Amino acid sequence: MESIKNVYKIGNGPSSSHTMGPKNAVQKFKETYSDADQYIITLCGSLALTGKGHLTDWIIKQTLKGSNTKIIFDKKTNCSYHPNTMILEAYKNEKKISEWEVYSIGGGDIEIKGKRANKVNSDVYDIEKMTDIQDYCNKNNIELIDYIYSKEDETLKPYLQDVWNAMQNAIHEGLEAEGIIPGKLGLHRKAKRIYNSQKSMVNEEIRRNKLLTSYAYAVSEQNASGGIIVTAPTCGSCGILPAVLYYAKIEYHVSDEKIINALAIAGLIGNLVKKNASVSGAECGCQAEVGTACSMAAAAYAYIMDYSLAQIEEAAEIGMEHHLGLTCDPILGYVQIPCIERNAVSAIRAIDAANLAFLIDDGAHMISFDTVVDTMYQTGKDLGEHYRETSKGGLAKKYVRNKFYNPNLSEEN
Repeated sequence: MESIKNVYKIGNGPSSSHTMGPKNAVQKFKETYSDADQYIITLCGSLALTGKGHLTDWIIKQTLKGSNTKIIFDKKTNCSYHPNTMILEAYKNEKKISEWEVYSIGGGDIEIKGKRANKVNSDVYDIEKMTDIQDYCNKNNIELIDYIYSKEDETLKPYLQDVWNAMQNAIHEGLEAEGIIPGKLGLHRKAKRIYNSQKSMVNEEIRRNKLLTSYAYAVSEQNASGGIIVTAPTCGSCGILPAVLYYAKIEYHVSDEKIINALAIAGLIGNLVKKNASVSGAECGCQAEVGTACSMAAAAYAYIMDYSLAQIEEAAEIGMEHHLGLTCDPILGYVQIPCIERNAVSAIRAIDAANLAFLIDDGAHMISFDTVVDTMYQTGKDLGEHYRETSKGGLAKKYVRNKFYNPNLSEEN
């Protein structure tokens, strides 16, 4: 299992699978075949159906700027291996010199058919199940954070500091920004208004929820606007973990050092999901994105509150369990509705999941984190394709049919 640094990527939104992944793919392709005089990029599956709203064609054109580039949205080909499939072709003097079949597998990562999977970091973990990690920690009488640092190298902490800085910047910028988020939905930014409204709240629970909501909205709105964010584990779920961590810092005066450790704990949780299931909405629905982010944030918060290893694991399990079956149905293909609101809901749920793990812990925890991750993956495979980031089902379908005369607008725009 790779370094947890691969869970966190700093870059532009709005989608790790639809912008970061394709950018990574075409960049490598261009570097490999720099003598080509034309590139033809064919987008299939979810990339074709929601690529416009996710700015896939825009990021490809920006990456291949200065080159003769043609982009094809193929909405008919069945992508049996992975729903985020790209065909990259390079030509010189009208003759094809190479072709790659590439899969954007989530979190900005790609796989190239017939080649070794793209890995930013080499494998550093030899244990790939949470239950086994718990057993190892208990047997050796060490804390979970000590286990992580024993496996990673000295670059992890500085990297996580950069990640934390980027997360905080996204919150600060998002809380100051106003206006309309780019796209046909005409969605107004809400983070600043929500944050200002909490100042007059007397009820502490409502104030807490407003703060968490404002932080999650701030990051998610930055993401939807193409701003700099951190995948945690994806762009679509990037507001959940920063909201929880920033809330802990401001309200409980938690040190940056402890928050860096919490990021490491969360990264391990995200890493386990990536290894044993998927964080791709196009592969397993929004449960893979927001559900994983909620697990990460719940585990991080449990660590911050000095809960036990068993309670950290249970917090992560609860966070995922109550997102099982969550569909990915972005309206018009934009990472806006229901994505932004889901980040706020899950930030609140993450803290509640951690506290619930503490309250009910009696040594009789029956469903493990490993089990719920396996269940999420199987559930994702069982979901109909139209519920996996195609904008052909769920809220996306209902909204378009109710709002516009053309029921296929979400696919064509």
